[in-house]
Amino acid sequence: MDMNFTIPVNEAFEASAADASCGCPFCALYRKLEENELDLILGASMMEPDIRIKTNKAGFCRTHYDMMFVRKNRLGMALTLESHLAELREEIRDGGFGGGQGNKPIKRIEALESTCYVCDRIKNNFEHMIDTAVYLWETDPDFPKKLKAQPYFCLPHYRKVLAYGQRRLGKKRQPEFAKACAGVVEPYFEELQKDVSWFCKKFDYRYDEEPWYNSKDSVERAMAFLNSDLHRPPKKK
Repeated sequence: MDMNFTIPVNEAFEASAADASCGCPFCALYRKLEENELDLILGASMMEPDIRIKTNKAGFCRTHYDMMFVRKNRLGMALTLESHLAELREEIRDGGFGGGQGNKPIKRIEALESTCYVCDRIKNNFEHMIDTAVYLWETDPDFPKKLKAQPYFCLPHYRKVLAYGQRRLGKKRQPEFAKACAGVVEPYFEELQKDVSWFCKKFDYRYDEEPWYNSKDSVERAMAFLNSDLHRPPKKK
Protein backbone atom coordinates (compact mmCIF):
# COMPACT_ATOMS: atom_id res chain seq x y z
CA MET A 1 0.00 0.00 0.00
CA ASP A 2 1.39 3.39 -1.09
CA MET A 3 0.70 5.65 1.88
CA ASN A 4 1.13 8.76 -0.30
CA PHE A 5 -2.45 8.32 -1.45
CA THR A 6 -4.03 8.39 2.01
CA ILE A 7 -3.90 12.19 2.29
CA PRO A 8 -5.69 13.06 -1.00
CA VAL A 9 -8.28 10.31 -0.42
CA ASN A 10 -9.04 11.59 3.08
CA GLU A 11 -9.22 15.18 1.81
CA ALA A 12 -11.64 14.28 -0.97
CA PHE A 13 -13.92 12.33 1.37
CA GLU A 14 -13.85 15.11 3.95
CA ALA A 15 -14.69 17.74 1.31
CA SER A 16 -17.63 15.77 -0.09
CA ALA A 17 -18.91 15.01 3.40
CA ALA A 18 -18.84 18.72 4.26
CA ASP A 19 -20.32 19.94 0.97
CA ALA A 20 -22.66 17.69 -1.00
CA SER A 21 -22.13 19.80 -4.14
CA CYS A 22 -18.64 18.26 -4.36
CA GLY A 23 -20.43 15.09 -5.44
CA CYS A 24 -18.78 11.71 -5.76
CA PRO A 25 -15.39 11.83 -3.98
CA PHE A 26 -13.85 9.50 -6.55
CA CYS A 27 -14.85 11.83 -9.36
CA ALA A 28 -13.19 14.66 -7.44
CA LEU A 29 -10.02 12.59 -7.06
CA TYR A 30 -10.01 11.82 -10.78
CA ARG A 31 -10.40 15.49 -11.70
CA LYS A 32 -7.56 16.44 -9.36
CA LEU A 33 -5.25 13.88 -10.97
CA GLU A 34 -6.30 15.12 -14.40
CA GLU A 35 -5.59 18.75 -13.56
CA ASN A 36 -2.16 17.84 -12.19
CA GLU A 37 -1.24 15.87 -15.31
CA LEU A 38 -2.38 18.62 -17.66
CA ASP A 39 -0.42 21.22 -15.68
CA LEU A 40 2.69 19.05 -15.90
CA ILE A 41 2.45 18.19 -19.58
CA LEU A 42 2.09 21.84 -20.57
CA GLY A 43 4.60 23.00 -17.98
CA ALA A 44 7.70 21.53 -16.42
CA SER A 45 7.46 18.11 -18.12
CA MET A 46 6.89 19.42 -21.61
CA MET A 47 10.52 19.54 -22.71
CA GLU A 48 11.84 16.54 -20.78
CA PRO A 49 13.17 14.00 -23.33
CA ASP A 50 11.78 10.93 -21.54
CA ILE A 51 8.31 12.50 -21.33
CA ARG A 52 8.45 13.52 -24.99
CA ILE A 53 9.23 9.94 -25.98
CA LYS A 54 6.13 8.75 -24.10
CA THR A 55 3.81 11.43 -25.49
CA ASN A 56 5.07 10.80 -29.02
CA LYS A 57 4.20 7.13 -28.63
CA ALA A 58 0.85 7.41 -26.82
CA GLY A 59 -0.50 10.71 -28.10
CA PHE A 60 -3.63 12.10 -26.45
CA CYS A 61 -7.36 11.41 -26.66
CA ARG A 62 -9.62 14.12 -28.09
CA THR A 63 -10.94 15.00 -24.62
CA HIS A 64 -7.46 15.82 -23.33
CA TYR A 65 -6.44 17.61 -26.52
CA ASP A 66 -9.47 19.86 -25.97
CA MET A 67 -8.62 20.37 -22.30
CA MET A 68 -5.03 21.29 -23.16
CA PHE A 69 -6.18 23.69 -25.87
CA VAL A 70 -8.41 25.75 -23.56
CA ARG A 71 -5.57 26.17 -21.05
CA LYS A 72 -4.19 28.85 -23.38
CA ASN A 73 -0.66 27.50 -23.63
CA ARG A 74 -0.84 27.07 -27.38
CA LEU A 75 2.94 27.21 -27.80
CA GLY A 76 3.41 24.37 -25.34
CA MET A 77 0.78 22.33 -27.13
CA ALA A 78 2.29 23.13 -30.52
CA LEU A 79 5.77 22.01 -29.38
CA THR A 80 4.29 18.72 -28.17
CA LEU A 81 2.41 18.27 -31.45
CA GLU A 82 5.45 19.16 -33.55
CA SER A 83 7.52 16.20 -32.38
CA HIS A 84 4.51 13.88 -32.20
CA LEU A 85 3.52 14.60 -35.82
CA ALA A 86 7.08 14.25 -37.09
CA GLU A 87 7.60 10.87 -35.44
CA LEU A 88 4.14 9.59 -36.33
CA ARG A 89 4.51 10.49 -40.00
CA GLU A 90 7.70 8.48 -40.23
CA GLU A 91 6.10 5.50 -38.49
CA ILE A 92 3.12 5.25 -40.84
CA ARG A 93 4.94 6.20 -44.05
CA ASP A 94 5.75 2.57 -44.98
CA GLY A 95 2.73 1.09 -46.72
CA GLY A 96 0.68 4.20 -46.18
CA PHE A 97 1.37 7.36 -48.11
CA GLY A 98 3.35 5.51 -50.76
CA GLY A 99 0.43 3.27 -51.70
CA GLY A 100 2.03 0.05 -50.48
CA GLN A 101 0.24 -2.85 -48.85
CA GLY A 102 2.04 -2.94 -45.50
CA ASN A 103 0.16 -3.29 -42.21
CA LYS A 104 2.36 -0.81 -40.35
CA PRO A 105 0.10 2.25 -40.75
CA ILE A 106 -3.01 0.25 -39.84
CA LYS A 107 -1.49 -1.12 -36.65
CA ARG A 108 0.11 2.18 -35.63
CA ILE A 109 -3.07 4.21 -36.10
CA GLU A 110 -5.14 1.57 -34.30
CA ALA A 111 -2.71 1.72 -31.38
CA LEU A 112 -2.85 5.51 -31.35
CA GLU A 113 -6.65 5.49 -31.24
CA SER A 114 -6.63 3.45 -28.03
CA THR A 115 -3.93 5.29 -26.07
CA CYS A 116 -3.61 8.65 -24.34
CA TYR A 117 -0.64 9.74 -22.24
CA VAL A 118 -2.84 11.60 -19.74
CA CYS A 119 -5.46 8.84 -19.46
CA ASP A 120 -2.76 6.23 -18.90
CA ARG A 121 -1.10 8.30 -16.18
CA ILE A 122 -4.41 8.96 -14.42
CA LYS A 123 -5.52 5.33 -14.57
CA ASN A 124 -2.51 4.03 -12.66
CA ASN A 125 -2.78 6.55 -9.82
CA PHE A 126 -6.57 6.46 -9.70
CA GLU A 127 -6.64 2.69 -9.23
CA HIS A 128 -4.30 3.13 -6.25
CA MET A 129 -6.64 5.75 -4.79
CA ILE A 130 -9.67 3.45 -4.94
CA ASP A 131 -7.65 0.69 -3.31
CA THR A 132 -6.53 3.20 -0.67
CA ALA A 133 -10.15 4.06 0.17
CA VAL A 134 -10.85 0.38 0.86
CA TYR A 135 -7.65 0.12 2.90
CA LEU A 136 -8.60 3.16 5.00
CA TRP A 137 -12.08 1.78 5.62
CA GLU A 138 -10.46 -1.42 6.89
CA THR A 139 -7.68 0.11 9.02
CA ASP A 140 -8.65 3.69 10.00
CA PRO A 141 -11.38 3.78 12.68
CA ASP A 142 -12.48 7.26 11.53
CA PHE A 143 -12.83 6.48 7.84
CA PRO A 144 -16.09 4.46 7.94
CA LYS A 145 -17.80 7.60 9.29
CA LYS A 146 -16.40 9.62 6.39
CA LEU A 147 -17.62 7.03 3.92
CA LYS A 148 -21.08 7.00 5.47
CA ALA A 149 -21.27 10.81 5.18
CA GLN A 150 -20.73 10.86 1.40
CA PRO A 151 -23.50 12.40 -0.72
CA TYR A 152 -23.21 9.56 -3.25
CA PHE A 153 -20.86 7.45 -5.35
CA CYS A 154 -21.46 7.55 -9.09
CA LEU A 155 -22.28 4.13 -10.52
CA PRO A 156 -18.96 3.56 -12.38
CA HIS A 157 -16.97 4.29 -9.21
CA TYR A 158 -19.43 2.37 -7.06
CA ARG A 159 -18.65 -0.66 -9.22
CA LYS A 160 -14.93 -0.08 -8.91
CA VAL A 161 -14.88 0.36 -5.15
CA LEU A 162 -17.00 -2.77 -4.68
CA ALA A 163 -14.60 -4.72 -6.89
CA TYR A 164 -11.60 -3.51 -4.90
CA GLY A 165 -13.42 -4.42 -1.71
CA GLN A 166 -13.80 -7.97 -2.98
CA ARG A 167 -10.08 -8.16 -3.74
CA ARG A 168 -8.72 -6.61 -0.56
CA LEU A 169 -11.17 -7.64 2.15
CA GLY A 170 -11.75 -11.12 3.47
CA LYS A 171 -15.07 -12.92 3.29
CA LYS A 172 -15.91 -11.74 6.80
CA ARG A 173 -15.56 -7.99 6.18
CA GLN A 174 -16.39 -7.68 2.49
CA PRO A 175 -20.19 -7.93 3.00
CA GLU A 176 -19.95 -5.24 5.67
CA PHE A 177 -18.06 -2.96 3.29
CA ALA A 178 -20.52 -3.61 0.46
CA LYS A 179 -23.40 -2.77 2.81
CA ALA A 180 -21.70 0.48 3.86
CA CYS A 181 -21.23 1.52 0.22
CA ALA A 182 -24.79 0.56 -0.64
CA GLY A 183 -25.93 2.72 2.26
CA VAL A 184 -24.42 5.69 0.42
CA VAL A 185 -25.70 4.86 -3.07
CA GLU A 186 -29.21 3.52 -2.51
CA PRO A 187 -30.78 6.57 -0.74
CA TYR A 188 -29.32 8.92 -3.36
CA PHE A 189 -30.49 6.64 -6.17
CA GLU A 190 -34.03 6.66 -4.77
CA GLU A 191 -34.16 10.43 -4.35
CA LEU A 192 -32.66 11.04 -7.79
CA GLN A 193 -35.27 8.82 -9.40
CA LYS A 194 -38.03 10.77 -7.64
CA ASP A 195 -36.49 14.09 -8.70
CA VAL A 196 -36.28 13.06 -12.36
CA SER A 197 -39.88 11.82 -12.28
CA TRP A 198 -41.02 15.11 -10.75
CA PHE A 199 -39.05 17.03 -13.39
CA CYS A 200 -41.03 15.15 -16.05
CA LYS A 201 -44.33 15.90 -14.30
CA LYS A 202 -43.56 19.61 -14.29
CA PHE A 203 -44.03 19.62 -18.07
CA ASP A 204 -47.61 18.48 -17.58
CA TYR A 205 -49.95 21.49 -17.37
CA ARG A 206 -51.65 19.92 -14.34
CA TYR A 207 -48.47 20.54 -12.33
CA ASP A 208 -47.89 24.13 -13.46
CA GLU A 209 -48.61 25.57 -10.04
CA GLU A 210 -46.58 22.97 -8.15
CA PRO A 211 -43.05 23.81 -6.93
CA TRP A 212 -40.01 22.27 -8.58
CA TYR A 213 -38.66 21.02 -5.27
CA ASN A 214 -35.21 19.52 -5.89
CA SER A 215 -35.80 18.54 -9.50
CA LYS A 216 -34.50 21.48 -11.57
CA ASP A 217 -31.01 20.04 -11.93
CA SER A 218 -32.07 16.39 -11.77
CA VAL A 219 -31.16 15.66 -15.40
CA GLU A 220 -27.61 16.91 -14.90
CA ARG A 221 -27.31 15.01 -11.63
CA ALA A 222 -28.60 11.83 -13.25
CA MET A 223 -25.97 12.08 -15.99
CA ALA A 224 -23.22 12.55 -13.40
CA PHE A 225 -24.52 9.62 -11.35
CA LEU A 226 -24.81 7.24 -14.29
CA ASN A 227 -21.59 8.12 -16.11
CA SER A 228 -19.39 9.94 -13.55
CA ASP A 229 -18.64 13.65 -13.39
CA LEU A 230 -15.23 13.94 -15.01
CA HIS A 231 -13.32 16.32 -17.28
CA ARG A 232 -14.52 19.58 -15.81
CA PRO A 233 -12.40 22.27 -14.20
CA PRO A 234 -12.32 22.42 -10.40
CA LYS A 235 -14.40 25.03 -8.61
CA LYS A 236 -12.63 28.29 -7.98
CA LYS A 237 -12.08 29.03 -4.32
